[in-house]
Amino acid sequence: MVEVNQNIVPHLWFDKEANEAAEFYTSIFPDSRIINVTTLKETPSGESNLVSFELWGKKFMAINAGPFFKFNPSVSFMVNFDPSREIDASEKLTEVWNKLSEGGTVLMPLDKYPFSEKYGWIQDKFGLSWQLILTNPEGDERPSILPSLMFVGDKCGKAEDAMNFYLSVFRNSKQGLIARYPGDMELDKEGTVMFSDFMLENHWFTAMDSAQDHKFSFNEAISFMVYCDTQEEIDDYWDKLSAVPEAEQCGWLKDKYGVSWQIVPREMEKMMGGSSTPEKIERVSQATLKMNKLELAELQKAYNGE
Repeated sequence: MVEVNQNIVPHLWFDKEANEAAEFYTSIFPDSRIINVTTLKETPSGESNLVSFELWGKKFMAINAGPFFKFNPSVSFMVNFDPSREIDASEKLTEVWNKLSEGGTVLMPLDKYPFSEKYGWIQDKFGLSWQLILTNPEGDERPSILPSLMFVGDKCGKAEDAMNFYLSVFRNSKQGLIARYPGDMELDKEGTVMFSDFMLENHWFTAMDSAQDHKFSFNEAISFMVYCDTQEEIDDYWDKLSAVPEAEQCGWLKDKYGVSWQIVPREMEKMMGGSSTPEKIERVSQATLKMNKLELAELQKAYNGE
């Protein structure tokens, strides 16, 4: 099941499909469930649903918040099907691929590649991108699902710099693998990152550069919620990560690479969870809307009706 105190949680922004998407994804992946659905009233997008769910034991959050941001492949989710963990890993991969393909778009066909016996990249019917790979990682075990960042356009060539920056900001972090483009690639610059992975707060990510002519870049459709235990922790992450003042709102920030993060107190889970009353949720929601960086003490007052 979900790891204890998962400190970084991917957050998916939908127009109106968060509930439907969560049900779809939890029906596809093993060890998956919807945890909670919270209704937020009187948000800038009207009434919104906040859906908390697990996929293969990893926690996700999704929201219905209007047609402002669209998913694109700059952030995808890599799914490791490891024969050392799953006897029928190859069959499971094909089964998940077939389900994600319904109404979706193939970005790289499911096939044999130099780096894997079976790999494919698919954009599902909601626009979210998945990389499915048959893998048997050496060294540290990698999780079943991990976010993947692709640095394109004016950010191409910055994957390694970003990885080192994130490693300096987050605790419980370490670098994993790094593979570089060779000199005979048509577009991609020799020495830039073809694949890398790294751990932040015990949560694995992958990153790569791509010099292909992509028409997209990082946006708020996928952000990463960082759960903090204290105001000092919130302040520290905010000060180190936030690089775009006009993007600061309701605990959201954008870093110097364009990646969006939400720096939130862990208590928000309880405040906005199933055990809270609609009145408490409404008070906390309205207090949040007035803030840029979140202030834990003020949110606690709102929750308690003070």
